[in-house]
Amino acid sequence: MSRLSTRRALRWVGIMMILSLLLAACAPGAAPATAPSGDAAAAPSDELTRANTLVFAADMTDLITLDPAVVYEFGGTQTAGNIYETLVSFNPGEPELVPLLAESWEIAEDGDMWKMTFQLNPSATFASGNPVTAEDFVFSWERVIDINGSPAFLLTEVCGMSKGNITAVDATTLELKIPSTLSPQVCLSVLTFVTTAVVEKAAVEPNLGDDFGQTWLNDNSAGSGPYTLAGWNRSVDVTLDANPSYWGGAAPAMRRVIMQNMPEVANRQAAIETGDADIVQELGPEQATALEGNPDVSLVKVLNTILAYVSVNATMPPFDNPDARQALRYAINYDNIITLLGGNGELVQEIIPMGFAGHTGNNPFTQDLERARELFANAGVTEGAVIPFTVATATAPGGVDWATIAASIQADLAQIGINLEIQQMQQSELLTKYRAQELPMLLMNWSPDFPDPDGNGTPFANYEAQSLAWRNSWNDATAIDLSRRAAVEADPATRVALYGELVDHVQNNGPYAILYQPTRVYAVRNNVAGFIYDPNDSPTISFWLISKQ
Repeated sequence: MSRLSTRRALRWVGIMMILSLLLAACAPGAAPATAPSGDAAAAPSDELTRANTLVFAADMTDLITLDPAVVYEFGGTQTAGNIYETLVSFNPGEPELVPLLAESWEIAEDGDMWKMTFQLNPSATFASGNPVTAEDFVFSWERVIDINGSPAFLLTEVCGMSKGNITAVDATTLELKIPSTLSPQVCLSVLTFVTTAVVEKAAVEPNLGDDFGQTWLNDNSAGSGPYTLAGWNRSVDVTLDANPSYWGGAAPAMRRVIMQNMPEVANRQAAIETGDADIVQELGPEQATALEGNPDVSLVKVLNTILAYVSVNATMPPFDNPDARQALRYAINYDNIITLLGGNGELVQEIIPMGFAGHTGNNPFTQDLERARELFANAGVTEGAVIPFTVATATAPGGVDWATIAASIQADLAQIGINLEIQQMQQSELLTKYRAQELPMLLMNWSPDFPDPDGNGTPFANYEAQSLAWRNSWNDATAIDLSRRAAVEADPATRVALYGELVDHVQNNGPYAILYQPTRVYAVRNNVAGFIYDPNDSPTISFWLISKQ
C-alpha cells in the first residue's frame, strides 16, 4: 500500500467512526463518501479540465493568512491543511494518533522533563523535491514561537515549547523536551494541528524579512503536502494545484482545487444547482430544503464541534462586572435562536462540545427577563443603556447570517430597556479588532484545534495562554488553575470531574454566553466521490481524497 493510500485508509476508518458517534446524515441517493480507488487517484494528465478540477464554494471572509505559523481561521486552516503536513495525524475513531511525517515516536522520562523523540519518514520530501529534515521542524516551530501569533499558545502553553528544547539530533531524528507537569499525550494531539506543520527552511529563510516570512507565504508555499499554492486572489478565491511529485503516493485526482469565497448562502445554493460548484459549505435550512430531492445533489449533515457564542470584554463596562455577564446569559431567548437554525443546531451552554469527554450536558440558562433586569441593575446598567454589539457580515455556523442571530438577541435585551447597537463589519476586520481586545460585545464561534477537551478548556479559561480568555480580557485564577489541572490529569474519571468544575465556573463567571453547537450542511454534486468532512481534523476536508466519477 502506498504512503498516500495508508494515510487515506487510516483517516477513513477513524472518520467513519467519529461521524457515527456525532451525526452523519446523507440524503437518499448520496454519492458514497469513500476514498478513491487506486485508478481514480492516479497522477492526473497535464491538461486541466472540468473533470479534474474541483470547485469548492464557502464563506471565506475570515481568510486572513495562508501562513501555517499564524493561520487560525476556518478558511485558512482548510487551505493550509491541504498544503502542509504535520508529524502525526489523528485517527479520531480509535482514538489514536497515526504516523504522518513521523514514522515513529517514543516518550520517555528525562529528569523533570518528558523527552519526545520522533523518527521522520526518510522518504518524505517537500514539493521542491528536497527532503523533510528535523532541522526543518526546528526552524518551523521556532518561527511559530518568534511570530507569537494567535495559535502560538498551542506550542508554548500546551506543549511547553521554547527555542531551547527543540533539537535536531540528526537529519531524521527530532527531539522535543517538555516539562513533566504537562501531558505528552495532549501535546501529541496538538501536533496534529496545522500550526505545527513543517515549512521548508531553504525556501522560507531567504524570504523572512521583517515579518518572519508571513508576507511571502501568502503568495508562495513551502510544504510537503499533496497540494501547492497556485495563487490567492484576495477576497475572491484561492487556487491549489496538485503536487505532481507528492512523496506520499500518486498525485491527487483533482489536479486543481479552486476555493471560491461566496459569502451569500443563496449564491452557494445556485452554484451547486448549476454545477458551477462541486461542493458548497454551510447551507441554511431554507437552502437545504430547496435542494432536497435534487437528483444531481446530495446533502451531508454533520454535527460540528464548533460552538457559537456571545463574547464580551471582561474589562470594558458594563461587562467588567460579573453581574452584567450573568444578566446577559439570562436575557437571551435560546430557544428562539435554535428555531432560527431550523434544525441545524443543538442547544449547548458550556465550553466543552458534545462528543468530548467532560461535556456535562448542563444547560442552566433559560430566558428570565426579570432576573436579567435585576442583575443588570446591580451592575449599574439601567433602562436606556446603549451597548455596542459587533457582528460579522458572514454566515454563522448552521447556515444563518450572524446578523439574524444578533437581531434576535437585540430584541431580547430591548424588552428590558437595554439597547444593543449592532455594528456590522467584514469578518477579517472583526477578528483583527477582537484579537486586539477592542470590542465590548460580539458574536463569535470556536472549534477545538485538536480532539481533546483541552482544545476548548485552555483557550476559553486560561488567560495566560493568550487565546480566547485573553481576547476577552478574562484573567481568572480559578479558571486558569482548573484548566491546567484538567489538561494534565491522567485519571479519566478525575479529569472528567475537573472539566465539570471548569464548565460550571466558566458558565457562571466567564465572558461568554454559549448559544449552540451547529449542524453543518454541505451540498455535494453526485459525480463527486471521496468527500469526507471531519470536524476534528485540520483540514476539515481533505481534497486529496476526492475524485470525480
